[in-house]
Amino acid sequence: MNQQVKILVVDDEDRIRRLLRMYLERENYVIEEAGDGNAALELALEHDYDCILLDLMMPGKDGIEVCNEIREQKDTPIIMLTAKGEESNRVQGFEVGADDYIVKPFSPREVVLRVKAILRRSSQTGYKGTTATARDIIVYPYLSIDHDAHRVTANGQEVNLTPKEYELLHFLAKSPDKVFDREQLLKEVWQYEFFGDLRTVDTHVKRLREKLNRVSEKAAGMIVTVWGVGYKFEANE
Repeated sequence: MNQQVKILVVDDEDRIRRLLRMYLERENYVIEEAGDGNAALELALEHDYDCILLDLMMPGKDGIEVCNEIREQKDTPIIMLTAKGEESNRVQGFEVGADDYIVKPFSPREVVLRVKAILRRSSQTGYKGTTATARDIIVYPYLSIDHDAHRVTANGQEVNLTPKEYELLHFLAKSPDKVFDREQLLKEVWQYEFFGDLRTVDTHVKRLREKLNRVSEKAAGMIVTVWGVGYKFEANE
């Protein structure tokens, strides 16, 4: 099942890279390493990885810059590695498209679980060109979500989303016209104890709307802000 799963581990501390490599290779993942942001960016853009573990604070390009530049070209799942006390930087990481974060010092077993969760959610996104017989499809006038293939199309055009953006859209779309506050969305979409900054939801909604809007203003407009409460998916025009 894990055959040929490739993970890029990026950290300027050799000790941390060795530790992560040891635990991840036990899961039969293929591990590549980078010790700084410039090398990480070059590898990330040149190769296709199933997941990138990206340190936030590094010499040269930091994790925020690297994540931002990767997101301009690719939707590879990214987990940020951050030190305690860098909450504002973590929020910044989500704003440029990180899917998850892990705080140092971390348990290597927790890292493995987070990686497995990301891989499970993105395993059928089509990164490797896979197809599936669709059985679970949500269809609206300007938008369709093929959950078996984790594929979103708006006005007939495929929309490339990160795993977290996809999950957020699917969660809202399967309960049309139901209003969810930000705390509910953090709990339901992120599915673990979160650091609780509600801007995380706002930035993901913003990125999701921007991506949908590139192909369909109508599809983007279906994600509606309910002021003072949260968000809902509006099925009717």
